[in-house]
Amino acid sequence: MRRFVLISFFVSLLIITSSHAGDISLHGFFQGNYSFSTRTNPDGGDFKWAEERFQLKLDGAKEPFRVFIKTDASYDHIDEKGDLELREGYIDYTAKSWDLRIGRQIVTWGLGDLLFINDVFPKDYEAFFSGRPLEYLKKGIDGIKLGLYPEIASFEFIAIPIFEPNNYPDANRFYMFDPMPMVANREKKDPATTFENTELALRVYRDIAGFDASLYFYRGYFRKPYMIPDDINNTTKITLYYPKLSIYGASLQGRALDGVLSLEAGYYDSRQDRSGTDYTVPNSQTRFLLGYQRQLWEDFTIGLQYYGEYMHDYSGYKRNQPAGLPIDKRFYQLATIRLTQFLMHQNLRLSFFSFYSPSDGDYMLNPEVKYNFSDHVWAAMGGNIFGEGERWSQFGQLDKNDNFYLQLRYEF
Repeated sequence: MRRFVLISFFVSLLIITSSHAGDISLHGFFQGNYSFSTRTNPDGGDFKWAEERFQLKLDGAKEPFRVFIKTDASYDHIDEKGDLELREGYIDYTAKSWDLRIGRQIVTWGLGDLLFINDVFPKDYEAFFSGRPLEYLKKGIDGIKLGLYPEIASFEFIAIPIFEPNNYPDANRFYMFDPMPMVANREKKDPATTFENTELALRVYRDIAGFDASLYFYRGYFRKPYMIPDDINNTTKITLYYPKLSIYGASLQGRALDGVLSLEAGYYDSRQDRSGTDYTVPNSQTRFLLGYQRQLWEDFTIGLQYYGEYMHDYSGYKRNQPAGLPIDKRFYQLATIRLTQFLMHQNLRLSFFSFYSPSDGDYMLNPEVKYNFSDHVWAAMGGNIFGEGERWSQFGQLDKNDNFYLQLRYEF
């Protein structure tokens, strides 16, 4: 992966420097990001996050090529170490009816607001729960994206040869549910980087009667790891792996009821256990989302979402689930609300976002205040508050992880 990134980087520089006629822009920011725990972390610390960060973005173009590089340098005060990260680094080639992008890129599909059905690309949930800027929820993939634009519809095809999992909260900073906390011997197995294991994704989209309509296909892996114990009755070793997955989905979005209506659905085909009887593999599911957004008065908008997951072959799942492990519900439900108010010529933004699960009874609350001091300087303060539910439910397990965060940024 490092070699792939370096090759993309040096080819990009070659393209830029080989032409004096190309347009080049350079932007970035300096940022401080601090998240204070309301109680001591598992490792005895008081911060979920504490860092300074510098980002540099280079954008160069000379038709038909474009180069984009976004890289971050940061210092983490909790682990007391620095890091250099290539967030994005790709080359674009644009023709009349098609285009090509090669390199590390962040891809966003689907319609959900912090709810993902057909957005199958990796996420960083530690960043989200720690109170980092929302852009850090998305992780880049190293791959190839081909766009085709005939008259009938637009096509977007993505190939990802190197698997990238989701990132979940660190056990030193977050209290998280662990069904086997006494088993320290753990091995993580990512899918091998082979031609056969290459992830494939396709999106077909067009306008239908004023609505944006899309069809999706994905063949790859679950990005959340699942456990295989060596012996369920006397476990001494756990293997963490990523089961095979295919997704068939669709979405529709357009103006309705004086607002914007969003509909999205996907069938999650768990290819390694279509009978639903293997407790180490997630069952197949149908997932759906209904969203509505509307401006109620000047500079105030409300967004509502209702999300569901229906597990197939539920009787087989319950019958084969080992004693002592949590049992998921057949029908999982989640509702969200987002309220946003701009004030002071839109320099002040007051926002509130919340998750609530009617099926599990747990929640997450995220109030935030952001103020733009100038075109280059802004600050934000907010909190992540979790509660209720079971000790293993999505937000219930985070009950001891409430935090308040501060973000400061100078952009240039």
